[in-house]
Amino acid sequence: MKKNRIDIITMGCSKNLVDSEGLMRLLARKGYDVYHDDETPQGEYVVINTCGFIGDAKEESINAILELAEAKKRGEIGQLIVMGCLSERYLSELETAIPEVDRYYGKFNFKDFAASLPEIACKDKQADIRLTTTPRHYAYIKISEGCDRKCAYCAIPLITGQHKSRTIEDIIEEVESLVAAGVRELNVIAQELTYYGIDIYHERKIAELIDRMAKVKGVKWIRLHYAYPNQFPMELLDAMKRNDNVCKYIDIALQHISDNMLERMHRNTTKEETEEVVRRIRQALPGIHIRTTFMVGFPGETEEDFLELLDFVKRARFERMGAFAYSEEEGTFSAENYEDDVPDEVKQVRLSKLMRVQQGISAEIEAAKIGSIMDVVIDRREGDYYIARSEFSSPEIDPEVLIPVAERTLRKGCFYKVRITAAEEFDLYATAVL
Repeated sequence: MKKNRIDIITMGCSKNLVDSEGLMRLLARKGYDVYHDDETPQGEYVVINTCGFIGDAKEESINAILELAEAKKRGEIGQLIVMGCLSERYLSELETAIPEVDRYYGKFNFKDFAASLPEIACKDKQADIRLTTTPRHYAYIKISEGCDRKCAYCAIPLITGQHKSRTIEDIIEEVESLVAAGVRELNVIAQELTYYGIDIYHERKIAELIDRMAKVKGVKWIRLHYAYPNQFPMELLDAMKRNDNVCKYIDIALQHISDNMLERMHRNTTKEETEEVVRRIRQALPGIHIRTTFMVGFPGETEEDFLELLDFVKRARFERMGAFAYSEEEGTFSAENYEDDVPDEVKQVRLSKLMRVQQGISAEIEAAKIGSIMDVVIDRREGDYYIARSEFSSPEIDPEVLIPVAERTLRKGCFYKVRITAAEEFDLYATAVL
């Protein structure tokens, strides 16, 4: 255990990562040595930022807490602090089940932890808003918290509460500070970014926000995550079209296509409306890469519903797609009103079929890029390759571009033009041309 050291461990999504970075900034300003996701935590304090979204994520967070509790017993770490979505939702249960934790905080009061610690040095008083744990050239920027949607299966509104937008001025200030610190790629995140602005401006302001962000000098790429198909603001497509530094990429979770499932899921959209949104996105922005997510095995999903989804995926040919099997979340509408009537083995068979189809689609889409020239940014080096991404790939979740190290020296965080020479199902190989 090292005195004045604080280890932060982040579970779950990029929105949690932004919270961890904000806490790290507060702690560093008090003079503490702050480490993120170190393989061997040794801090006087260890903070675990938990995820409470679905069963697997909750289990992973709980196991991490238990492992750290054992490390505390062995004297390897000092105080153990738990924060985030899991403790926001299950505070009393966790306090009873794992009393070894010294302090619990939720999703929104974690700054109280930093406030409770004495200031040991004034060694970092710079004006930037938060420390970043990502490579220097990209960062996530959270434009809102919470969600007003009431999807039948989703526990997020139970954890994060109602949608709350940040002001445009506050966001632009953060963008400017991140760019001043060397960030060139901004990954815009929110639980539902297309709803941005309604609570404080009484109208959707996402297009105006993106226009403002795109005008900040030094911003090379802006990428949009977590849109919602219902009442999709088409003016956002115009903003994407008129700003060259907004990536032709959007993450929009569709969840299903069967009208039966969409109604039972409380998605407030239909098959026809969903297909029209996808059509208009592709029409407005030729070459755009759409990332989406689907759920199989939701209560009441018939074989016909699943085959309808499978057919839609074959026709829509999404460039990026993830899928998961339904798991019941206590407190949600579906848990309290539906029987989880699709057997687990059926869920897994459907999931495998869906992902096999997507695997073939992805292979064909990536192979079609062979011979093309595209801009990429270098994220890191692994062995004999530089690992890069194009505007069509979000960090950590999407296909990457591999460039042989032997060809020439490339710099991390710099942008290059490359020619695609080969393709696998999900990754590309390239040679730098400029």
